[in-house]
Amino acid sequence: MKPNILIVAASDGNNFKLAESILEISKEFEANFEVIKLSDFDLPLYSSKEEKNGTPKDAVTISDKFIANQGFIFLAPEYNGSVPPALNNAIAWISRSGNENWRDAFNAKPIALGTHSGGGGQYVLSAMEAQFSFIGCNIIGRKLLTNYSKELNADSAKSVLSMLVKMASL
Repeated sequence: MKPNILIVAASDGNNFKLAESILEISKEFEANFEVIKLSDFDLPLYSSKEEKNGTPKDAVTISDKFIANQGFIFLAPEYNGSVPPALNNAIAWISRSGNENWRDAFNAKPIALGTHSGGGGQYVLSAMEAQFSFIGCNIIGRKLLTNYSKELNADSAKSVLSMLVKMASL
């Protein structure tokens, strides 16, 4: 059975374009790839006060979508040396979605990390690695890093996708 792999763009700009480029390359692999933008989900800023208003419908939707996939590629810009708020907020809502099995969205799932960043991108990659390790993901060692002067290397992307598909197929 072909694994389902979700490419998650944490921004609408260059990281979404990077997601589309990776999706094009992914057609060579025996897996079902899908791209989502976090901005397409109506997720208010998570807080315990906001949670008292009830779980947003899109929190349940994104939680179910994450649980249904066997692997991920997370693409995020570097915001002030860290992860963009949209990604942290989505993870917070998944963990509070009301789904008893929310950890199944992340536990033991292989993920690849990447960024298009004007500031280098190493900080966001390190921050995502720490965060996703903490919630139980298995992170592929190679990262996808692009910027305004360095386009996506197709061979590097194929190598990362190959590892991801193998791990997601187990």
